[in-house]
Amino acid sequence: MTSTIEEASSEKGLARVAQLLARWTEKWFPDAYVVALAGVFLVAVAALANGSSPKAVVNAFGDGFWDLTAFTLQMAMVVLSGYVVATSPPIARLIDRLATVPQTAAGAVSFVAFLSCSISLLNWGLSLVFGGLLARAIARRTDLRVDYRALGAAAFMGLGAVWALGISSSAAQLQATATSLPPALLKITGVLDFGRTIFTWQSMLTCAIILALTVVIAHFSAPKGAAIKTAQELEVDLDDQPAEVAPRSRPGEWLEYSPILPALAGLMTVGWLISQLFSKPILTVVSSLNGYLLIFLMLGLVLHGTPRKFLQAVSLAVPATAGILVQFPLYAAMAAILTKAKGRGGVTVSEHLAEFFTSIGGGGSFAIVIAIYTVVLGLFVPSGGGKWLVEAPYVMQSATDVQMNLGWTVQIYNVAEALPNLINPFFMLPLLAVLKLRARDLVGFTFLQFIFHLPVVLLLVWLLGMTFDYVPPILPSQ
Repeated sequence: MTSTIEEASSEKGLARVAQLLARWTEKWFPDAYVVALAGVFLVAVAALANGSSPKAVVNAFGDGFWDLTAFTLQMAMVVLSGYVVATSPPIARLIDRLATVPQTAAGAVSFVAFLSCSISLLNWGLSLVFGGLLARAIARRTDLRVDYRALGAAAFMGLGAVWALGISSSAAQLQATATSLPPALLKITGVLDFGRTIFTWQSMLTCAIILALTVVIAHFSAPKGAAIKTAQELEVDLDDQPAEVAPRSRPGEWLEYSPILPALAGLMTVGWLISQLFSKPILTVVSSLNGYLLIFLMLGLVLHGTPRKFLQAVSLAVPATAGILVQFPLYAAMAAILTKAKGRGGVTVSEHLAEFFTSIGGGGSFAIVIAIYTVVLGLFVPSGGGKWLVEAPYVMQSATDVQMNLGWTVQIYNVAEALPNLINPFFMLPLLAVLKLRARDLVGFTFLQFIFHLPVVLLLVWLLGMTFDYVPPILPSQ
């Protein structure tokens, strides 16, 4: 305890507050699975209080538990495919070359933040691992003294700033994929392709502003002089030599060590993509979550060169998917209880919540309240896609009631969803494993980003929301 107090007292201002908050979170905040499990019972109690029968509640729980099976696998594959691509030999060589670019300590931190944010727009799993490996590569440089904690926090900025405004956005991908949407939600929202969410000019402008803000804060908050703590001073092992693949031991393994099959799989994927682009609108193609995952997974296979090396990378990536696999069924159950367990007067809890948000009215007040609600809920339910399934039925219904553009409502959620990640360390876990640091080493820097991001986000969702018109839900043709 004494060392903790001494450590905190060495920090000043917001950094000190952030360190104390990080230590409190590490000590008292339960595992995200426990929070999700508690959420199921909280929602069940709310349904019972609303007049639902115990039978209706347990039936909704059991019947809805696997509603997100396809989406659960898809989100796990986002993490897995990103990890596999980031750890491939060509990307490792690219990271080593990029590590030589920065010439100053502050420049190195802002450089990592910029690349982390940019890559997260393609794949948030790739952003985490790539950013972490780049931070380690820069930390290995002997000609540049950089704070390793600031580098690590910068590597996390993709998840804490703009990832949900990119093409791996869980909510945007879900809304663009009719087969992944629960039927009750599909009736409320219809299908919203990327042209109505992440590719609107308002969303892209928001992304550009937040990305620029993130990089500037990272640059000017980087420790200088005696305040710098290098990886060596933090006693972090920076050896990133990949494990050697065991040599072939029997004739039957020759294809496992050959690049023939990965090359053929890559060619088939390219052929499929070309066929899709010629036969469908480009927005339909890029909005397809299954197509997105196919391309990234096959890219990882090709970049690793042989099936054996690819499978070794996959085995290392699988642990990072565990949280998604066990938590998303609980989110599906919560959503089912909210939308299907009818209470007094045949009204569900979801409908009561929709009525509450509708009472706020439209325009800027609705956008700001939804954003703040998303931030607060995200502190306790750290899951972009799963949490959207809990929020979406009543948030989107109330958006329809107040005539708020549905695509922009998804983006209000997306831009606000990233903010809790700057405080709650759940999504830091894969990165912390790469960096070999603790959450409290990074949260002092990420909390500082949160302080600046929150008012900017609220201002943007309010002002840009007024530039949209309401468009009724577009249901897929049968």
